[in-house]
Amino acid sequence: MYKVRLNKASEKKKISLATLLTGLVTISVLLTLTILLLASYQSQKKSLIETTLTLNHSTAAKMSQTMDSLFISMRSSLKNAAAFYSMNDTQSTAESEKHLDLIRKSSNFFNSIIVVDEEGIIRVFSPPSLSATGERVKTKPPLEALALKKPYISKPYVSAVSNRLLVFISEPLFDRNGAYRGFIGGSIYLQEHNVLNMIYGKDSIDQNGSYFYVVGSDGHLLYDPDNSHNGQAINDGEIVQRLAQGKSGFEQTVDSNGLTLLAGYSYVPESKWGVIVISPACAVNAELKDYIKSILLYTLIPFILLLLVTIGFARRLAKPFVTLSNLVGKIGKEEVVLPPVRHHWNREADSLTKTVILAMSGIKAQTDLLTQAAMTDVLTGLSNRRTLEIIMKQWVEEKKPYSILVLDIDRFKSINDNYGHQEGDKVLQHLAEIVRQSVRAGAVCSRYGGEEFVVLLPFATAHEVYETAERIRITMEKCENHLKQAVTVSLGAAHFPSQASHADALFLLADQALYKAKNAGRNQTVIAG
Repeated sequence: MYKVRLNKASEKKKISLATLLTGLVTISVLLTLTILLLASYQSQKKSLIETTLTLNHSTAAKMSQTMDSLFISMRSSLKNAAAFYSMNDTQSTAESEKHLDLIRKSSNFFNSIIVVDEEGIIRVFSPPSLSATGERVKTKPPLEALALKKPYISKPYVSAVSNRLLVFISEPLFDRNGAYRGFIGGSIYLQEHNVLNMIYGKDSIDQNGSYFYVVGSDGHLLYDPDNSHNGQAINDGEIVQRLAQGKSGFEQTVDSNGLTLLAGYSYVPESKWGVIVISPACAVNAELKDYIKSILLYTLIPFILLLLVTIGFARRLAKPFVTLSNLVGKIGKEEVVLPPVRHHWNREADSLTKTVILAMSGIKAQTDLLTQAAMTDVLTGLSNRRTLEIIMKQWVEEKKPYSILVLDIDRFKSINDNYGHQEGDKVLQHLAEIVRQSVRAGAVCSRYGGEEFVVLLPFATAHEVYETAERIRITMEKCENHLKQAVTVSLGAAHFPSQASHADALFLLADQALYKAKNAGRNQTVIAG
């Protein structure tokens, strides 16, 4: 019992070939799609990061070139003004102020311009509203410019007087004899209106989160999207340190908040400043998500179609094997109808199908022979007693009306005693042939045992049964045989369901009628009544 249960349990766990192939194909296609998406994701991520870094560096380089050109132009403007003052040192203060105003307003480079003599006294100041003419310069950058006696660009600083963040640029003044006479300098208020502020002071964060900022040579923030941070030191960053060393490039970095940033940076030689363009890595991730969505959108339907086609192909490949499995599984359980041999495009399936069907054809032929032998009387070729009983019970269950005819060879024992059993067997075969030829189609002829025969006549009336019985009796009596003597038979008949409700009772009635015929003198037919 345990083994049977185990076998049943193990059979439940078995997977059909069609399901297995379908599952393997589905998993393969899904794994292929997943691998393609992962590979595409990694490749696109690397490409986007490299592209963003390169683009940010390119943008920073262009911005630094623009800034460098601006500072060169500013210095050139001051240098030209210095040359003018060197050649026109006799003009009045009012004329000098007008000239400085013209330079300041026409270029929009500077917010204020001053002329300082070699003693550090301010001689001319533009705009006049901020005039400090006659005063001595006190802030550090003008004093450094005065001491250096050569072109000068200060580091960004906060003015103690105006509290503005500014940059001071100056060019030395020399007279016609080459003697140092002071300098002309311009102040750039980084947070107020001027060319530099117009270009770099209007920064904002774009829709992808990208932005730029400008740092001074000392690492102080000059321009960024949040102007409230301008002037603050950020010299702890690696990028700022590289800019301080005069380097340009790009890299992936992490800020103080732990956010990954893609930075491109470029050094400004003229001012020793640096321009840094930043894009958050999350922007790349957002683009990657959109990319993956678009990939899925364009590949999902083809992949589904491919999956369906592949599953259909797998099922078609498995179909002959499944058919053979089902066919073989029916052996011994039910009647097997062999399918016609069809050529299959798959060589293995075609060969296996032909081999199995050929083998099963042989098995079926042998089984049919055994079945026929089990249902047939060997001597006479008629159906045997077992077959007769099965048919009778089946017709009773189906409530199919029929008549039964039981016949027996008269004095058959004397034939065996006088002529031998072989001659008696020939008599039995002779009677079987007469019975077979005397009944209509659909009748069942059986050898019940010994010299006793039974005929089942479906839907036959009492008159039809009697006629059939008499035809058999008369033919047997008059027909010549190898014994050269008359052989007679006695017959008894009964009808279902008019005379009996089940097979055994019906046979008993016919058998009793047979013995009445025997007792009445033999060689006659008696209908049970």
